[in-house]
Amino acid sequence: MKTGQYLRELRKERGYSQAQLAKLIGVSQKAIDYWERDINEPKLSYIMAIVKTFDLTYDEFFSEIE
Repeated sequence: MKTGQYLRELRKERGYSQAQLAKLIGVSQKAIDYWERDINEPKLSYIMAIVKTFDLTYDEFFSEIE
C-alpha cells in the first residue's frame, strides 16, 4: 500500500479529520491532503510525529508501505 493510502486509513480508523491530524502533528490540512493523495511524501520529522500520534512503531508503520 502507498504511504498516502495507509495514512488515510489510519486517520479514518482513529476518527480524525485532516484538519485535526494536521493540528496534532504541526502541518497544514493541505499537507495532509497532499500526502494522502501521494502528491508529496512527508518528511522524516513528520513521519515521526505520525507514528507517535497513532501510537505505532516505525516497523509497524513502514511494514504496511510498499
